[in-house]
Amino acid sequence: MELDHASQSFGALAQASRLAVLKELVQAGPAGLRAGVLAERLAVPAPTMSFHLKELSRAGLVQSRREGRSVIYAADYGGLRDLIDFLLADCCQGDRRLCGPYVIKESA
Repeated sequence: MELDHASQSFGALAQASRLAVLKELVQAGPAGLRAGVLAERLAVPAPTMSFHLKELSRAGLVQSRREGRSVIYAADYGGLRDLIDFLLADCCQGDRRLCGPYVIKESA
């Protein structure tokens, strides 16, 4: 993941409602949730929820799919993993005692 993409992803998460949406979607698992359900759970107006979902999708953190007349949103686990990997790629200079499985680059 490039710095610009990571910055866009973190920017999307820098808003409390979007972070709450992502947390709900992560908890929902791959089945995801309809936008209306998310809006109701988080007490956010539908147009505002649509805006937040669009921003999270643009940042590569949320995916959507159509099921009949509904749009279902789910966390993009690959995008989340990429963001976490970006943060921890050089964790603790490769000391596995501190970063465990998150170390991506092996120390020389």
